[in-house]
Amino acid sequence: MAEEKPRASSRMSGPVGPRSPAAASMTAKEVFGILRRHILLIIFLTVLGLGAGGGAWKLLQIRFPKYTAKTFIQVLPPTETDPMTIGTVQLQKDILYGYRQSIAYLIKQQSTLEDLLDRDNVKETRWFTRWDGDRRRAVNYLNKHFGAYAHRDSEFVSISMTCSAAKEAADIVNEMLSLFLATRGDTKQQEISKKLQGLEEQRFRVQIELDAANKGLDDIRADNLTDLEQPAGRYFQHTITIRLNSLELQKNDLELAIKQFEADFVNLQRLAKEPIAEQIEFQIERDPVMITLAQQIAYLEAQLSGRLTKFGENHRDVRQTRELIEETKNKREQRKSEIADQTRQANLKNARDGLIVLRTRFEQLETLRQEAEAQKKELDIARIQYAKGVKIRDERLIMLDSIKEQVEKYKIMYNDPETPKVLAVGLAPIPLEMVFSRQWWLWFPTGTVLGLLLGLGLAFLVELANDLVRTPSDVARFLRIPLLGVIPDASEDSQVRRVELCHVVRQAPYSVTSESYRRCRTNLKLSGPPDSFKTLLVSSGMAQDGKTSMAVNLATTFVATDKKVLLIDANFRQPNLHSLFPKEQAKDSAEHFDFGLSSVLMHQCTPAEAVRPSGIEGLDLIECGPLPANPAELLGSARMEELLARQRKNYDYIIIDGPPVLLVSDAKVLAGLVDATLLVFNAAATSRGAAQRTIRELKDVNARIVGCVLFAARSIKGGYFQEQFKSYRKYQKKAQLASSTA
Repeated sequence: MAEEKPRASSRMSGPVGPRSPAAASMTAKEVFGILRRHILLIIFLTVLGLGAGGGAWKLLQIRFPKYTAKTFIQVLPPTETDPMTIGTVQLQKDILYGYRQSIAYLIKQQSTLEDLLDRDNVKETRWFTRWDGDRRRAVNYLNKHFGAYAHRDSEFVSISMTCSAAKEAADIVNEMLSLFLATRGDTKQQEISKKLQGLEEQRFRVQIELDAANKGLDDIRADNLTDLEQPAGRYFQHTITIRLNSLELQKNDLELAIKQFEADFVNLQRLAKEPIAEQIEFQIERDPVMITLAQQIAYLEAQLSGRLTKFGENHRDVRQTRELIEETKNKREQRKSEIADQTRQANLKNARDGLIVLRTRFEQLETLRQEAEAQKKELDIARIQYAKGVKIRDERLIMLDSIKEQVEKYKIMYNDPETPKVLAVGLAPIPLEMVFSRQWWLWFPTGTVLGLLLGLGLAFLVELANDLVRTPSDVARFLRIPLLGVIPDASEDSQVRRVELCHVVRQAPYSVTSESYRRCRTNLKLSGPPDSFKTLLVSSGMAQDGKTSMAVNLATTFVATDKKVLLIDANFRQPNLHSLFPKEQAKDSAEHFDFGLSSVLMHQCTPAEAVRPSGIEGLDLIECGPLPANPAELLGSARMEELLARQRKNYDYIIIDGPPVLLVSDAKVLAGLVDATLLVFNAAATSRGAAQRTIRELKDVNARIVGCVLFAARSIKGGYFQEQFKSYRKYQKKAQLASSTA
């Protein structure tokens, strides 16, 4: 049940034990106690399991004999070894183990099992005839009882068969061995044949490509190109390359010369417009006409000098001479201009003609160079084609040699007995012992363990299926309210077997039960501050849980401490106090029986008239009285509160024997009026759910639950009650002996 949240009120329930993880789990002591209580059941089922295991082992030997025949297949490494070399290829263990697993899978696959059923030797066995031609059932049996297991650390695969006949098991295993080896060998030979056929086709294609490569080389040689196989490099150059290089050099020289002529021509054109240069002056001075004119001028100037001296400035001869000199100079200047123009034009014409010649030669040289360059390109292309052809020819030659070598290897592998990669180690012998003959060590312990587990399971199931509140640990674990006392069952205490349970404290004061009531009284008084309560309601969840016995005996224990106690019977449906405390005089019985709690609450009498002595000094009673029509309303009335308030002044404790909480609402009404409520749970009848509902309903009305009492608790094996009872009896026996001796 879910935990109830506490309500903030002055009438809150008593202190609740702390929640701890251990409260919700089972302790080792409790487990040991369960084992002690059900030890006979556990031993019985363990012995029964031992016998069942041995019987099953023997029955299987008699009714269902099983023989297992086994042999091995050696699995070689999966790599294709070269028959031309000696040695083995080392592979990783995981790769080899995976290959062996694949071999085991091939043996166990459905097609292989169906092929096994088609073998004549298998068809002749009784094992095959039992299936009446039902191949599906036969294959299912083989799937379950025919095994193929790959060993991890060795190169073997074990195959086995289990059936009822030893010889047939060996025959089936040997048939599978021969079938798988033959199938594996045929498969490998077919694979090699396909590879040989593919290699032959590949060799034919390579030969065709080789012939085409040789023909292409011949076609390239057929051209007028030579030295194709000589490598182009620093120390060897083809004539076409040499010629092209020479033309390139000549072209470069002509380009420089043309550029020089163009620059000279531009300079000559510029000089034609500028003053006469020194070179032309030199040529002019060397001209014969210019020399003659210069001589004439010198002669005339000499004459002019003589005539000036002789005739003076204004003489006619002097003027004629000067005119003649001037005319000669003009002729000289004119001649100089003519010579300069002629020289410039000649130079320009020579430069122009030389430039035309160089350009013409350059064009011719460019034509020759282009022809040489085209020949060089043809040479390079021819060399590239020739190199490719040679490379293809060499590759095809190498490939052809490799194919021929592979063909020879596969021809050798075709006839090699190790080609299938599986070898038979030997035939499976006929098994001499049944499968179960050596497994007694498995059946006997297995049956014993199963019996033990069944016994333990039943023991804990019985304990867990019991939902009664039987022990203090149940109270702490499921109810979580203070446990004020544990009242043992009457059958556990020999001193109270003939004593009325409601008067145990008075009639058997030295018994364990009486001491339990006194302990409950002490715990009740110590559960709160002194005088924290004077009115106490004793109730339970259901009827017949022992609340009346608890109320009477608890009142008796309080009286024993010189307290004055009033015991009120508030259970209108099933009153008990009038029978537990009969009246002393019969004549007053009819008169006083009618007066009780109901009479007081209905104003039929005063509280003093309803109170009567119980016969025990210090203990007074208020009986139930006649059954009213509205008990809940009467118990919750102001008259009830007034009654309790008045009696508080007259008595030390007022104990109310109330009705069950879960049956009627009277108890919840009373719980709201009293100072505290004490719940009684019967260990033999109160379930955990009923106890939890009882506590929850009282908390809903803000009742103060001071605690609970576990009534009629039995001492169980593994618990502390039994030890407590033994210790108390020894202690009480010594006390009685001491008192009798004194």
